Amino acid sequence: MSGSGRVLAAVLAAVLLLAGCSTSKDAVDSSGEFQFVAPGGQTRITYDPPESRGRVTDLSGDSLLRPGTRVGLDSYPGKIVVLNLWGSWCGPCRTEAPELEFVAQNAKDTAVLGVDVRDDRQAAQDFVRDRGLTYDSIYDFPGRTLTALSGYPRNVVPSTVVLDRQHRVAAVFLLPVGASDLMPLVGRLAAEPATPAPAP
Repeated sequence: MSGSGRVLAAVLAAVLLLAGCSTSKDAVDSSGEFQFVAPGGQTRITYDPPESRGRVTDLSGDSLLRPGTRVGLDSYPGKIVVLNLWGSWCGPCRTEAPELEFVAQNAKDTAVLGVDVRDDRQAAQDFVRDRGLTYDSIYDFPGRTLTALSGYPRNVVPSTVVLDRQHRVAAVFLLPVGASDLMPLVGRLAAEPATPAPAP
């Protein structure tokens, strides 16, 4: 390959790398609801400006920590929500869980909510207890909760969706995340101006 060919290849690689952290306009359908679109190889997707973000509604299910009660986005009004898909059978989830607990304990105006999929309830409860996790999860063996995230892949575990205060999707991570990924993001979302109430 010639020198100019190598430079062109390097530039294209850099553009593709940046695209993996870039914004997407595919988060919103005409009703304002979130619609996930296959990311074309991206594993970190952000949705900006805030007006371009799709809202998530009606996401709730049986509480893992309090069986027989429901937990969901409505449990955290006005809060940023870090929504994490996990299972006790998932190796990377073991490393990720303490990082999410750190976020739950230290991030301003932020809640962490898990969605435990394809899991035995007792194994999931043991996982939570053994790691000292305080954030709740939706226990959802078949992954039906995820229908609220239209088009979202149910087989990508772990993965994380970060919602702003209006519960619009601000970012998607289709890979394990750490506090170093999440803290700057939720800090930026906490600093966003509040959306004014609609005029009567």
